[in-house]
Amino acid sequence: MNADAAMAFVRRHGIVLVSAKGPAPRLTEAIAGEPIKGSWWGHAKGHQIFAILQQIEDSPDILVCRFIPGRVTLVHRRLWPAIVKLAGHFHPDQLAQVRQEHTASGKHVKHLTAYPKWVPAEILREAERLTMQEAETLLKDFIGKAPLSH
Repeated sequence: MNADAAMAFVRRHGIVLVSAKGPAPRLTEAIAGEPIKGSWWGHAKGHQIFAILQQIEDSPDILVCRFIPGRVTLVHRRLWPAIVKLAGHFHPDQLAQVRQEHTASGKHVKHLTAYPKWVPAEILREAERLTMQEAETLLKDFIGKAPLSH
């Protein structure tokens, strides 16, 4: 799988996990083309996985966050209006944008941008046009089966 195919995978699913187990597909396994036992870093395609993850995470169409609590989650832009519409139903930590900086020394520094500071104006406008039911339908696999209420 190359970066374009990985982006198509994220877009198709809307919400994916980078590597943790949970209620969404794992991008690392899609890139590897097989289940990964242990850390993906040790997988034969580890370097390819890393390179593709870097490209995906740098895309302006991908929100890196912890939407699925405790797990690094990738959310495609097509679902951002639904998340904005239903934002009051999620913990603020789930909606914070996470950015990793790889310093020259090899250290990883995490930068968080609180919701809604990362949300583009056009996404806010799209969210206003969505009904609650439309937003719930788009996120149905991640908010449970019962409708949300205000």
